[in-house]
Amino acid sequence: MSENVWVIDDDRSIRWVLDRALSKAGIPISAFNTADQAMHHLHTDEPVAIITDVRMPGTSGLEFLQHMQRHHPKVPVIVMTAHSDMQSTVASFEQGAFEFLAKPFDVDEAVAVVQRAISHTQDSDRFVHQPGEPVPEIIGQAPAMQEVFRAIGRLSASNVSVLINGPSGAGKELVAKALHRHSPRSTGSFVALNVAAIPSDLIESELFGHEKGAFTGANQRRLGRFEQANGGTLFLDEIGDMPATAQTRLLRVLAENEFYRVGGHSSVKVDVRIIAATHQNLEQLVNKGAFRDDLYHRLNVIRVHVPSLADRRTDIPELAKHFLESSARELGDETKRLAAETEDYMTMLPWPGNVRQLENTCRWLHVMASSRTILIEDLPQELKLEGETQTSEDWESGFRRWATQLADHNAEAPLLDHALPKLERILIEVALRKTGGRKRDAADLLGWGRNTLTRKMQDLDLDTP
Repeated sequence: MSENVWVIDDDRSIRWVLDRALSKAGIPISAFNTADQAMHHLHTDEPVAIITDVRMPGTSGLEFLQHMQRHHPKVPVIVMTAHSDMQSTVASFEQGAFEFLAKPFDVDEAVAVVQRAISHTQDSDRFVHQPGEPVPEIIGQAPAMQEVFRAIGRLSASNVSVLINGPSGAGKELVAKALHRHSPRSTGSFVALNVAAIPSDLIESELFGHEKGAFTGANQRRLGRFEQANGGTLFLDEIGDMPATAQTRLLRVLAENEFYRVGGHSSVKVDVRIIAATHQNLEQLVNKGAFRDDLYHRLNVIRVHVPSLADRRTDIPELAKHFLESSARELGDETKRLAAETEDYMTMLPWPGNVRQLENTCRWLHVMASSRTILIEDLPQELKLEGETQTSEDWESGFRRWATQLADHNAEAPLLDHALPKLERILIEVALRKTGGRKRDAADLLGWGRNTLTRKMQDLDLDTP
């Protein structure tokens, strides 16, 4: 797969506008006059995303979309339609379009949609790890991650099914790869499939393969993910989004270790370990009838929880250092470092996108920061705003993080011996400033007697401001 986005439109002005806008956003493109011309290039190349018009000479945009769904289902296709062409819009979504752009479209909106499509492709990339290929290590010293490492160690001699839960972007696939690498199946293949990224009408073919002639466009037999993972591990990401019919077939495979290809008449036996992952609450989906109860119990033999980045803040400096070094290696540049205050500031941020957001931020900083030392002012504006909100509205979370860091570093003295003097000093200083240094009024504000305030000030070596 190349890094290019393909633009298909017989209108030269549309191609020119998109070329300028996407190139300015750092997205390389290839432009084609017709869908037929683009299909010819699919024999030798595959883009990261496609934008196509509907009405063109030769193969229409919808016919091209059908071709992509059959032969290149992981490439997101964005369909451009006229405002009056609502039938095409509905049809494009029914046939698996990633998004549509109504002409005339807003250029910034078009760029944002393309960026989402590229991110979608990167997140749902079908990864097959062959024995001998390097597997990324998991970085983490926080107690929450140590629990994950312990779970991987306990499962190292096991072939049981594992259900990994945790928020999006927390690193569930890395944990799945580690479970495979430290298992008796480590010499077999690790095959990953993002269930949410596959259209519902293609998921069974993706999992179980199909026979030649099973449906229009099935010109030859195709092996599914189960056969690719035979003797190894199959990782099913976002299992909560699996359609009901595929859930039924998956349950049978787990129970009998055999299945039929789509359009096939002979059963295929396989030996595959299943690791599933989701950011959703499967118990709630079961209660709503959206997920099979029996399949849930088949998958949920052992559960591993991957914490959010907010629950492992002490790992942020080490993760950021790793991502900055990786960006430098990829671009052949000198490695940039976080200033101490920037490191502290980033540790306080909420990081709703978890490790993936931190990684993307570090890539951005490597390119955009003006010097080798990254300062707080170099951070993206949205992070600065998040930091202000976190500081002004969530002091309890900040205090909790401080206490967690103190406990993680094995402070010699009890936590309260560290915390109470600092807390009392701050409250006394605020009360004295509020009352203009009048101790009696400050004591009343604090809820103490004047003698208590005087004694506390002596213990803390505080002078009246």
